[in-house]
Amino acid sequence: MLGSSSSSFMTLMRCICVDLDPLLCLLGLHDSRLPQLYRSNLSSFSSAMEMFENINWAELPPELISSILLRLDVVEILENAQIVCKPWRSVTKDPYMWRKVDMQNVGSLGFCDLKLEKMCRNAVDRSKGGLVEIRIGNFGNDELLNYIADRSSNLRSFGLAMCNGMSNEGLVNAVGKLRLLEELEVSNMWSDLDFKAIGHSCPRLKSLKLNCSGYWCPYYRSKSDDDDALAISESMPELSHLQLLGNGLSDIGLYAILDNCPHLEHLDIRRCFNVQDLKNRCSEIKVLRGPNDSTADYRFVIVYYDTDTDTDSDEDDYFGYPVY
Repeated sequence: MLGSSSSSFMTLMRCICVDLDPLLCLLGLHDSRLPQLYRSNLSSFSSAMEMFENINWAELPPELISSILLRLDVVEILENAQIVCKPWRSVTKDPYMWRKVDMQNVGSLGFCDLKLEKMCRNAVDRSKGGLVEIRIGNFGNDELLNYIADRSSNLRSFGLAMCNGMSNEGLVNAVGKLRLLEELEVSNMWSDLDFKAIGHSCPRLKSLKLNCSGYWCPYYRSKSDDDDALAISESMPELSHLQLLGNGLSDIGLYAILDNCPHLEHLDIRRCFNVQDLKNRCSEIKVLRGPNDSTADYRFVIVYYDTDTDTDSDEDDYFGYPVY
């Protein structure tokens, strides 16, 4: 067995419990009876330990260890898996393990921002320039943005959610270094962003998700704001996917996007209540989600309060927070 702390190994077992069948196949132990027997005792970690007690985890081939560790998130790898044993630590240093880094749902784990930023820098360093996708949420600042950009020239996909320590200037400066960037997501952030500058810095950008129905972020149904839409239309002609959830654009902004983004196939403008004319202008859009379509599949919880019936104000408030 392993010369590791019980807490580290229990973390591994929790990961294994999530998706048992593929792991059994990887280990050459696939028996149609095992998953059924195992799931009948899933509530007991002692059952899991008993099931795998004859496996010498430290002597598994590196490619198999890698397959197992890729089921864990960044925090679990850095805080637990890499201290299980030397072979596992060696695999966690393989740059291939860090081509994709997802730290967007770590806000509930109890770590302070400085700790999370340190983990993120560690993950970026371990990628050795091979990072192609990164998502962070609820932590970070302009220094972290530039740290990522300076070391990730191959980055294709960048996602930021509720990173309120980051500024417009910091984001524009960072993406200006990412000439291969194809996907950008900015969700639930306070800063007003210069999307014209961002678009001109990212000539390959094909997918943009700008979701501003964020954390204590009010949206006014009676007041249209086409600034974001016009900036997008003027600087992002290669877009094929666009999500503007809770944006203030009107028909004017929508028309500008449709006229200047000829490759657009997927358009999501849920909760964009200033848009009135969809049918006449969106016939070429393959996947269209309109203002009144459900947000149930959006990974942030959105609570909607319609104050029109209670006060004289036209204000509709949206509050978004992540699902952990």
